[in-house]
Amino acid sequence: MVPGGDEILGQLRRGVVEYCVLAHLRRHGPAYGQDIARSMDDMLLGSEGTLYPLLTRLRERRWVETTWQESPSGPPRRYHTLTDAGRAALDVFLETWEPFRSSVDRLTKGPSA
Repeated sequence: MVPGGDEILGQLRRGVVEYCVLAHLRRHGPAYGQDIARSMDDMLLGSEGTLYPLLTRLRERRWVETTWQESPSGPPRRYHTLTDAGRAALDVFLETWEPFRSSVDRLTKGPSA
Protein backbone atom coordinates (compact mmCIF):
# COMPACT_ATOMS: atom_id res chain seq x y z
CA MET A 1 0.00 0.00 0.00
CA VAL A 2 1.27 3.45 -0.89
CA PRO A 3 1.01 6.01 1.95
CA GLY A 4 -1.30 8.93 1.30
CA GLY A 5 -0.30 12.55 1.29
CA ASP A 6 -1.71 13.10 4.78
CA GLU A 7 0.46 10.33 6.20
CA ILE A 8 3.59 11.66 4.53
CA LEU A 9 2.77 15.20 5.63
CA GLY A 10 2.28 14.01 9.22
CA GLN A 11 5.69 12.38 9.24
CA LEU A 12 7.34 15.49 7.83
CA ARG A 13 5.59 17.75 10.35
CA ARG A 14 6.73 15.61 13.27
CA GLY A 15 10.32 16.08 12.17
CA VAL A 16 10.40 19.83 11.62
CA VAL A 17 7.52 21.78 13.18
CA GLU A 18 9.18 22.23 16.58
CA TYR A 19 12.19 23.80 14.88
CA CYS A 20 9.87 26.08 12.92
CA VAL A 21 8.45 27.28 16.26
CA LEU A 22 11.99 27.90 17.55
CA ALA A 23 12.80 29.80 14.33
CA HIS A 24 9.68 31.94 14.77
CA LEU A 25 10.70 32.83 18.32
CA ARG A 26 14.25 33.67 17.23
CA ARG A 27 13.00 35.89 14.42
CA HIS A 28 10.09 37.60 16.20
CA GLY A 29 10.96 37.41 19.89
CA PRO A 30 8.57 36.40 22.68
CA ALA A 31 5.15 35.32 21.44
CA TYR A 32 2.03 33.68 22.71
CA GLY A 33 0.58 30.54 21.18
CA GLN A 34 -2.04 32.15 18.98
CA ASP A 35 0.56 34.47 17.42
CA ILE A 36 2.80 31.51 16.67
CA ALA A 37 -0.11 29.55 15.19
CA ARG A 38 -1.11 32.47 12.95
CA SER A 39 2.44 32.76 11.60
CA MET A 40 2.51 29.12 10.47
CA ASP A 41 0.44 27.93 7.57
CA ASP A 42 -1.73 24.82 7.71
CA MET A 43 0.87 22.82 5.80
CA LEU A 44 3.32 23.17 8.70
CA LEU A 45 1.11 23.16 11.76
CA GLY A 46 -2.02 21.30 10.73
CA SER A 47 -4.14 22.73 13.53
CA GLU A 48 -3.65 25.12 16.41
CA GLY A 49 -4.47 22.28 18.81
CA THR A 50 -1.18 20.55 18.00
CA LEU A 51 0.83 23.62 18.97
CA TYR A 52 0.18 23.64 22.72
CA PRO A 53 1.49 20.11 23.45
CA LEU A 54 4.51 20.99 21.30
CA LEU A 55 5.14 24.15 23.34
CA THR A 56 4.93 22.05 26.51
CA ARG A 57 7.59 19.67 25.14
CA LEU A 58 9.82 22.61 24.20
CA ARG A 59 9.40 24.01 27.71
CA GLU A 60 10.23 20.62 29.27
CA ARG A 61 13.41 20.46 27.16
CA ARG A 62 14.21 23.98 28.36
CA TRP A 63 14.32 25.23 24.78
CA VAL A 64 11.71 27.86 25.63
CA GLU A 65 10.76 29.69 28.80
CA THR A 66 7.33 31.08 29.51
CA THR A 67 6.00 34.06 31.38
CA TRP A 68 2.46 35.26 31.97
CA GLN A 69 1.64 38.76 30.76
CA GLU A 70 -1.52 40.78 31.04
CA SER A 71 -3.54 41.07 27.86
CA PRO A 72 -5.18 44.30 26.71
CA SER A 73 -8.25 42.20 25.95
CA GLY A 74 -9.11 39.09 27.90
CA PRO A 75 -7.19 36.91 30.32
CA PRO A 76 -3.40 36.94 30.78
CA ARG A 77 -1.39 35.26 28.05
CA ARG A 78 1.52 32.83 28.29
CA TYR A 79 4.43 34.21 26.29
CA HIS A 80 7.17 31.89 25.05
CA THR A 81 10.79 32.99 24.76
CA LEU A 82 13.66 31.14 23.12
CA THR A 83 16.42 30.09 25.54
CA ASP A 84 20.13 29.69 24.80
CA ALA A 85 19.57 25.92 24.67
CA GLY A 86 16.74 26.47 22.17
CA ARG A 87 19.00 28.65 20.01
CA ALA A 88 21.67 25.95 20.08
CA ALA A 89 19.13 23.26 19.14
CA LEU A 90 17.89 25.40 16.24
CA ASP A 91 21.44 26.01 15.04
CA VAL A 92 22.17 22.28 15.02
CA PHE A 93 18.91 21.62 13.17
CA LEU A 94 19.73 24.23 10.52
CA GLU A 95 23.25 22.85 10.06
CA THR A 96 21.66 19.45 9.43
CA TRP A 97 18.59 20.66 7.51
CA GLU A 98 20.33 22.56 4.72
CA PRO A 99 22.42 19.64 3.40
CA PHE A 100 19.50 17.25 3.96
CA ARG A 101 17.09 19.48 2.01
CA SER A 102 19.67 19.95 -0.74
CA SER A 103 20.10 16.17 -1.05
CA VAL A 104 16.35 15.63 -1.29
CA ASP A 105 16.01 18.42 -3.87
CA ARG A 106 18.89 17.04 -5.90
CA LEU A 107 17.37 13.56 -5.94
CA THR A 108 13.81 14.67 -6.66
CA LYS A 109 14.42 17.64 -8.97
CA GLY A 110 17.83 16.98 -10.45
CA PRO A 111 21.26 18.56 -9.98
CA SER A 112 20.14 22.10 -10.83
CA ALA A 113 17.98 22.38 -7.68
